[in-house]
Amino acid sequence: MKNLLRFIIVVAVVGGTAILLMNQLGKSNNAQVSIGESTKFSEVEINEAVSKVKRKFWGFRGCELTEIWYTEAESDKIAEDYLNYGDGSEKNIDKDNVIGLLSNFKVDSSGGDGSLEPNSTYTEWRWVLIRNSENGKWHVKDWGY
Repeated sequence: MKNLLRFIIVVAVVGGTAILLMNQLGKSNNAQVSIGESTKFSEVEINEAVSKVKRKFWGFRGCELTEIWYTEAESDKIAEDYLNYGDGSEKNIDKDNVIGLLSNFKVDSSGGDGSLEPNSTYTEWRWVLIRNSENGKWHVKDWGY
């Protein structure tokens, strides 16, 4: 009987913690995704990058990703900035292994982790993803304005 009681308590604590943590995650599942034509990346490659950003967004507590999109012209500009002025300027990264995405998201009254303006909307928020090779997996390297 004691073991059953312990088991029930552990399940309740773990379940309660999981529910609390899930409520703290940034929401990205319902974001509207728009993918423009690309001569550089396949639709699969772009969707993989979008998935990585959505996953990264879970760390944006109190925020909701509303839109995320790719256009080749904007991606090229974001990649160029990263390669010339960002972390990419210090590393030997091939421009064909950098993709840029843009997004809009809402921040609730908590202000996320305190670094974002409460009750606001951020527009054209940039995301930079890189990969090691043409067949490599995307990694979110930078984000912001």
